[in-house]
Amino acid sequence: MIALAARPSLRIADRWRDYALLDSGDQKKLERFGDFRFIRPEPQALWRPQSAIADWAADGEFEAGSDEIASRWKASSRVPGQWRLGYDGLPFWARCTPFRHLGFFPEQAIHWDAIVNAITAGPHPFRLLNLFGYTGLASLLAARAGAEITHVDASPKAIAFARENQALAGLDAAPIRWIVDDALKFVEREGRRGKTYHAILLDPPKHGRGPKGETWKLEEMLPDLLRACAALLAEDAAAIIVTVYAVRLSCLALANALADALAGRAGAIDHGEMALQEAPSGRLLPTAIYADWRPR
Repeated sequence: MIALAARPSLRIADRWRDYALLDSGDQKKLERFGDFRFIRPEPQALWRPQSAIADWAADGEFEAGSDEIASRWKASSRVPGQWRLGYDGLPFWARCTPFRHLGFFPEQAIHWDAIVNAITAGPHPFRLLNLFGYTGLASLLAARAGAEITHVDASPKAIAFARENQALAGLDAAPIRWIVDDALKFVEREGRRGKTYHAILLDPPKHGRGPKGETWKLEEMLPDLLRACAALLAEDAAAIIVTVYAVRLSCLALANALADALAGRAGAIDHGEMALQEAPSGRLLPTAIYADWRPR
């Protein structure tokens, strides 16, 4: 039987050295990525910044327009096309992408750590399915910890970026399958093949397109995806972790949907918010909601 946590939790990504949230407010945030500082839009920063935005010293700013074409980076000439960062000793590339991101989501480090811990304590070989895996940092950290990885993303560009990170990390020989596919279709095929995994990571977007033009709408399709993922869990599975951004859902709604998908299976589901902490003020910036199943 699934036990749902009575109260939401707050998970804070606080082990970074190469990243820092410096200030936030007036729907913007100032961040440090290695040696460079950037200003990006942040709709949830509804408070006043610690320092006036006009006084923020930055090497670049993302200006959000009405669409992708109208949105753009304004960056200093000293910002290279890409530069090297690291997390927990794993090197990777950062770059200013057209989607306001810099190639990774800092708050996801919370879940990277959780998966590495599960691998260390879990069965061997440990099989991880990373859906909507983006540029591969979770996959690479998991592979370094000894897992076999299946990494799925609908974007060939994201997979190419992930392979660049793999080469930089010196993990070319790691057992990682890089797959360009629609997440739901892939998971359904894996079910028909009888495949199982010890952990599944999901970071689905609100809206998206598959490589063959498949439409993804989170509120409509997430329940089906969660049920399909539940069918892939090995008997000795260690975790399913789901992260959701920029939707009108509560973490409790996400947890209930995960519990429904796992009906008949024992374990516990934690749920709550993810956040980044400003330095030095200590103020917390909410970034996403999550639900996390463990067998106990």
